[in-house]
Amino acid sequence: MALTDLTLAECQTYRPELAVPSDLDDFWARTLGADEPGPAAYEPVDTGLTQIRTFSVTVPGYAGEPVHGWLHLPAYAEGPLPCVVEYLGYGRGRGLPHEKLFWAAAGFAHLIMDTRGQGWSAAPGLTPDPHPYPAGTVPGFLTRGVTHPDTFYYRRLVTDAVRFARAAREHPAVDADRVAVTGISQGGGLALAVAALFPGVAAAMPDVPFLCDFRRGVRVAGRGPYLEIAEYLKLHRDRADQVFRTLSYFDVAGLAPRATAPALFSVAMMDQVCPPSTCFAGYHRYGGEKELRVYEFNDHEGGEGHHQIEQLAWLRDRFGPGVAAGGGEDRAALSS
Repeated sequence: MALTDLTLAECQTYRPELAVPSDLDDFWARTLGADEPGPAAYEPVDTGLTQIRTFSVTVPGYAGEPVHGWLHLPAYAEGPLPCVVEYLGYGRGRGLPHEKLFWAAAGFAHLIMDTRGQGWSAAPGLTPDPHPYPAGTVPGFLTRGVTHPDTFYYRRLVTDAVRFARAAREHPAVDADRVAVTGISQGGGLALAVAALFPGVAAAMPDVPFLCDFRRGVRVAGRGPYLEIAEYLKLHRDRADQVFRTLSYFDVAGLAPRATAPALFSVAMMDQVCPPSTCFAGYHRYGGEKELRVYEFNDHEGGEGHHQIEQLAWLRDRFGPGVAAGGGEDRAALSS
């Protein structure tokens, strides 16, 4: 596999002029303040595992619509716990309850958000996206409602993501001052958006983030969701300005200067889905303290397990070593 985008040296100086809407802050204030979210609900799930307790989660997302997820807690940990909120990659749902246990095994609370309308059919409790999409779409999610910011699919998804971060801070097992957001690809883009829009976040770990620098992504991506925009504009030749104006409200590189929490980014230099220049656009514009790990010879898989080790060490430096195993007397309080 060869480089398909800028070199590392070129990416390090790549700072595009983005079309940031003048009413960007007003749009998101109106969106996130449109309703008062109700409390999240947690139902214990018997996974057969003895060292991690799991709860099926329902959080009121956009317009109060129920969004599902999983909460994992170390079984005998003394709290309150630092928490990692995870958003998922494109087309991914919350999956089965035993599949993502890394952060809970490391002593953290771990809240995973299902992705409305996405996910695979065998997973229980999928979150629907019941909204109609005007003006047509192409297969996928990136053109759903793309003719106007108010109807765009990602308006709802970003709102869901903010609501999950808020729910994490409100859970009695969680230390509200130690909540981090993370995700790979689409999940990394959502983590960036939440860090920019929700000041309650204490750390962000966007991994090969999607939703950055849309115009360049559409032009240089070799595969993946950015190409949905190109396919849509092949059919609707007169809508390019309209589409890219909508996308400008959701370009997390445009939102990134509003973030203040420390962040650990990753970029893969042979990434054909989220071209490295687009990820660097988000990294360079990020408003908080930031670090970067570069995987020079990787495609969209990025650092995978190697990068998880980097994330754990980085987060422990900021949040402490997680929690030590404690007695069973605290279990009732932590599970409420």
